[in-house]
Amino acid sequence: MSLTVEQILALPGLEDMTLRAGARQCHRSVRWSYVAENDGIADWVMGGELVFVTGINLARDEADLLRLVREGERCAIAGLVILTGDAFIQRIPTSVVALAEELGLPLIEQPYALKMVIVTHLIGTSLVQMAQVRRSRHDILGQLLAGDYPSIAIVRQRAAHLQLPLDGPRRVLVMRLCNQAALFEQQSPTDAERQLQQSRQALEDQLDAWNRERPAPLPLVIQGEWLVLLLSGDGDPRSQLAPLYRDLLGMAAPMSLFMGLSAVVHEPGQYRQAMGEARQALEVAEHLRPAHGLCDFNELGVLRLLQAIPDRRVIDTFVRQTLGTLQETGRKQPQILLHTLDALLQENGNGLKAAQRLGIHRNTLNQRVQRIEQLSEQSLDDPLFRMNASVALLVWRMAEAQLQDRP
Repeated sequence: MSLTVEQILALPGLEDMTLRAGARQCHRSVRWSYVAENDGIADWVMGGELVFVTGINLARDEADLLRLVREGERCAIAGLVILTGDAFIQRIPTSVVALAEELGLPLIEQPYALKMVIVTHLIGTSLVQMAQVRRSRHDILGQLLAGDYPSIAIVRQRAAHLQLPLDGPRRVLVMRLCNQAALFEQQSPTDAERQLQQSRQALEDQLDAWNRERPAPLPLVIQGEWLVLLLSGDGDPRSQLAPLYRDLLGMAAPMSLFMGLSAVVHEPGQYRQAMGEARQALEVAEHLRPAHGLCDFNELGVLRLLQAIPDRRVIDTFVRQTLGTLQETGRKQPQILLHTLDALLQENGNGLKAAQRLGIHRNTLNQRVQRIEQLSEQSLDDPLFRMNASVALLVWRMAEAQLQDRP
């Protein structure tokens, strides 16, 4: 849980502050407030600040305000507050509002009549209070995930006081940024470190905003390099994680990001077990690099054995030797035979059910099976071939082929 731009605007006493642009990014976390007294702000902020521009000690014309908006977004500030009144900055130019909206930077107008000492006091006090609550909540969840707590009774008592909904099924989702070397190879250490921290903050903000829309949300937990969410165990979250992953991957570039998902647990005392499962799934995802970025512990099975193979090329060669002849590159649907074989194996060789799964006639399925056996020079009656094909298809479904057209 963190104090966002949206929550600051809702604080009692700050009703006169008006959001003028960037509403879609009001979920950004505010680390602290900063009053811009210099010509630029890049050398004076670290990201996450709510920057106030008064115009008192330094004249701010339209060009200067436009530059501050661009600089603020580039430095990943949480938002920009411009004080307006008769004395200094009379109004916010429409071009500044338009640019902030285009860049997605929250732009707030504050009348000079609302004293800065009141505003900064209210924000500072709320940030301190929120930080204390956040630390307590993270402390409880961190203890549960590590299995290091005095007693479940005490944990439940603290959780009830802090309004942490621990009851109900949960699944642990663990994420980690990978390939940070790509970042430091392309930029100077200073620029790379700045981008790394900005990327992490953007990921945390996006995860916070996404998580708040889930049922009975628990706060995002940071444990070293791991970003941890405890999702509701009701239903299957994977369909919702796919678009989230695409958004997060864009923020992480040129680094990569992978996710591991645990099985469902029903008691807070089982969070440590779920954390271990999610970490195992994450390690498999990082090793096998699925196109959708996610590995589910429930689906690991033999993948846990494959993950122990240090050289990924061994796995790729096995998949290519087992399935390579079934990819017909000259056809409109080059992987149709792979999908057919996959459906047949998942239906335990039941041709009728496989045809229904694929939405094709049984005769069409029989024709494809004949072609599979012809191209692979293997028989589907051979248990060794079925086993090899099942393992290879399991890896293939996690790879780029999963994103190709399906029959």
